[in-house]
Amino acid sequence: MKAMVLNRLSQLHGNPTPLDPMEVPVPIPGEQEILVKVSACGVCHTELDEIEGRTPPPHLPVIPGHQVIGHVEETGGKANRFKPGERVGIAWIYSACGKCKFCRNGKENLCPDFKATGRDANGGYARYMVVPEDFAYPVPEIFSDSEAAPLLCAGAIGYRALGLTGIRDGQNLGLTGFGASGHLVLMMARHLYPDTRVFVFARNPKERAFSRELGAVWAGEIDEASPQKLDGIIDTTPMWKPVVEALKNLEPGGRLVINAIRKENSDRNYLLNLDYTRHLWQEKEIKSVANICRKDVGEFLALAAWMALKPEVQEFPLEEANTALVELRTRRIRGAKVLRI
Repeated sequence: MKAMVLNRLSQLHGNPTPLDPMEVPVPIPGEQEILVKVSACGVCHTELDEIEGRTPPPHLPVIPGHQVIGHVEETGGKANRFKPGERVGIAWIYSACGKCKFCRNGKENLCPDFKATGRDANGGYARYMVVPEDFAYPVPEIFSDSEAAPLLCAGAIGYRALGLTGIRDGQNLGLTGFGASGHLVLMMARHLYPDTRVFVFARNPKERAFSRELGAVWAGEIDEASPQKLDGIIDTTPMWKPVVEALKNLEPGGRLVINAIRKENSDRNYLLNLDYTRHLWQEKEIKSVANICRKDVGEFLALAAWMALKPEVQEFPLEEANTALVELRTRRIRGAKVLRI
């Protein structure tokens, strides 16, 4: 089968083709696994983190991709949740132990044996992939394959991040960075909290204009002061500067949620500008997002179907996965990028 394979770590600015097109064997499902014929796979900033070495090391060689939509081709001997032909989605959480204190309490995202799709196991930048049946999800019919793909990560992790802000209807919400996840969170927030005003911080003028099209009441540069203080802010950027700038815009008692696996180190000296009195005093909080749980994915897919939430997508053929990654790296973004397999 065709696949785009990560064989070695590299920096995209020096290597614009980090993935190698290869023919690899079609995987065989284990007893409690399903074989999925992939039709679409979203392209995520986490793939950049994997390729450039900012995540826990991937198991090389590996096929990336963790926003996967496809149809069940074959089931293992003890797999009975899905029938051949059913459409399923596969997200970042590939498996967890199911036995530790975190798994027993619905926090499998914190499981020490958490395995990530496309990092610890082969993902969706390929014609076929296998996954444990308990970590696949029915996909509502309202979505096309390309529309559904970004919901599996950008949407689900945005849903978790929005919940972690503790925002209530009528409070002010800030979004720092406005890519695939940000534009879905804005649409979610407007639907769930109709009296909440959303303020967007983004360095790209096109992203700021796009956010206003979707209903942001204000959009400015990363280091601009918002016209009103904010009760919650979600940061989806790969840098440290936006974290420090966001804290200046928080209300007393407000919470900044950082939705990123890793931050790049190129601007880490910016943290030296963090001043306790100016940025953190008055009970401001910083909270990180760690992966997603199956519950997040299931709840968000149901919510997205109820809202008829349709992400804006830009499609690429599988063979142009490197092009999509470079565009993501250079911030040529409007909505979400999706590979058609």
